[in-house]
Amino acid sequence: MKPTKLRGLWFASIPILIFLAACAMSWSNVRAQESSLARLPAPEMQRLAKFYVGIWDYTETYPKNGKQNTGVYSSELGPGGNSIINKFHSKGPVGDFEGMLVMTWDAKEKAYKAYVFGNDFPGAIIETGQWEGETLVFHGGLSAGQMKLALRNAAKLMAPGKMASDAFSSANGAPEQLLVHVEATRRP
Repeated sequence: MKPTKLRGLWFASIPILIFLAACAMSWSNVRAQESSLARLPAPEMQRLAKFYVGIWDYTETYPKNGKQNTGVYSSELGPGGNSIINKFHSKGPVGDFEGMLVMTWDAKEKAYKAYVFGNDFPGAIIETGQWEGETLVFHGGLSAGQMKLALRNAAKLMAPGKMASDAFSSANGAPEQLLVHVEATRRP
């Protein structure tokens, strides 16, 4: 080919190269926007964060014996705000309890999932939760030998920075009973 034909071919391909580069940049921008949108916390997690995030002082009251433990739990956002991690520790006449609770939103189930880890039991208790009005209710359970324990926890803000939570249990299908009542105050 003659050099002038090559030069003409080169100049003719410049608009095509510019077009392809623009398409690649646009595709890259679309992918970046999709990626950043996927990382935003779901509205359900934003609501949960407003409810829990902070450091809380709490009192546990056990109705069977009227005894109380006191403790502190910290609640913070997990990676990307797509989970909440609660760490808690209480002590008193009922015992010394330490644990961690990880909550997230399961879009497929359209429900919260909670994974509870504690010093009194191996593995994790897995719970499923929903808002019932202004009360956040989780249901879960565990088995130990022949005993099947159903658990329900209901938490509600009573006033700004004040939360009440009740944990109920039922063994082998018996009527549920209040296991512990918790009152918590968020630190400023």
